[in-house]
Amino acid sequence: MGEATIKLKTIELDGNSLTRQDIQRIVDGEATVSISDNSWKRVRESRKRIEKKLAEGAIIYGVNTGFGKLSDVKIEDEDIVLLQLNLLRADAVGVGQPLSKEIVRAMMILRTNALAKGFSGICEDTLQLLVELINNKIHPVVPSQGSVGASGDLAPLAHIALVLIGEGKAEYEGEIITGGEALAKVGLQPVRLKAKEGLALINGTQAMTGIGVITLNEAERIGYAADMAACLTMEALQGIISAFDPELLAVRPHKELEFVASRMRGWLEGSKRVTKQGEVRMQDAYSIRCIPQVHGASWQTFSYVEERLLTEMNATTDNPIVLENGEVISGGHFHGQPIALAMDFLKVSVSEWANISERRTERLVNPALSGLSPFLATDPGLECGLMVLQYVAASIVSENKVLAHPASVDSIPTSGNQEDHVSMGTTAARQVHQIVHNAARVIAIELIAASQAIYLEKIEDQLAPGTRAYLEKVREICPPLTADKAISEETEALAKFLLQSNDLF
Repeated sequence: MGEATIKLKTIELDGNSLTRQDIQRIVDGEATVSISDNSWKRVRESRKRIEKKLAEGAIIYGVNTGFGKLSDVKIEDEDIVLLQLNLLRADAVGVGQPLSKEIVRAMMILRTNALAKGFSGICEDTLQLLVELINNKIHPVVPSQGSVGASGDLAPLAHIALVLIGEGKAEYEGEIITGGEALAKVGLQPVRLKAKEGLALINGTQAMTGIGVITLNEAERIGYAADMAACLTMEALQGIISAFDPELLAVRPHKELEFVASRMRGWLEGSKRVTKQGEVRMQDAYSIRCIPQVHGASWQTFSYVEERLLTEMNATTDNPIVLENGEVISGGHFHGQPIALAMDFLKVSVSEWANISERRTERLVNPALSGLSPFLATDPGLECGLMVLQYVAASIVSENKVLAHPASVDSIPTSGNQEDHVSMGTTAARQVHQIVHNAARVIAIELIAASQAIYLEKIEDQLAPGTRAYLEKVREICPPLTADKAISEETEALAKFLLQSNDLF
């Protein structure tokens, strides 16, 4: 009752204007969803077109035929409803650890938005029940493995669709129960699917896109954290700010390079620790001097991926498509290649944030490079300081290199070689999700090392106001070390903070 009394914003889905920020608000429970009036009209018209085609005796793929290699098998009229049930039950065969509630919510939002475009032939009752699942926080249990990313994300989406018919498993208020039980708890009834509805529910790219959206939102926070970590490292090591001069950067006019440099100049404004060329040394190592170029290139990739996801979030990706002229045409909009390539690109760019961060950590802990206490220990020799924490960062960036291998260059035939090229986009999305979380740990380690260096050098009062304020947040989670101690939990907590915090936006 308490939650029902809170006035939440309602985000109207119309199939055209959904943003990743909207999705995050709905996922976080800060907004509910509804379908726009115009979209309901389009949904009704689309459904009428399907029923008209059936009444005329038309043969329509997936409506009164089998699926995939069985597309030439005619289904009798009396079996059309059973065909849809069989499709969901046969396709809900995913394996592996379940996807997070956040990702499942994103998938449901995206599928609802796609169906709201009015090209899928879905019935109003079915679409409304999907809305109710989102708003009542019923989360189908969706295994993470099993999609090849063409014919859409069949297995993951089938696990969501099962709950609509009262089958499968769902999480509700922390308890895993059957789909029927979850619906009953909030006073809802399962739907009885009609022709094409099963296919309309599961033929799309919403698993890879849902993972991609949640991951891109996290990657944005990690990118800003990487820029801030680099600022603190520069202050610890008296980095040369001259390399970030706007006139210098203007001669290579990639706008993201200047965005990074401008942001860092702003955060470092008022610092007494950064230096100019020639004051302490003529040049910094690449991991410091080339921060705008390396971080900026990753931000370029971020923008490309954001554009691809925004298009996909507001696209019709199932099959066949019910066109406004009444034709029902089987095409290839379910193929995940546009998202697969984008996810692979994001894997590489986020890995680079981690790669260069680990190199800066090495510069902080290596006395031959930093001039600071060996491994930032308070009593070197007796204590190891952060020696092995750098090992951890090295291990993680090496793991990322394996995960960053493009999934999209692989393809394996399915459905008796009818589906002979697949995208592996959902694999790529799952991999980039892991890479982003790994990068958060690597950047957390750099922040810990920079914090420790600043502590040992006793230079807090020389920091810029912006970096000093952020350092205080870091130290609330991971205080400076006065002696060797295990800090695995603090490192993990700081990484989680980086993934969730919007403080730098």
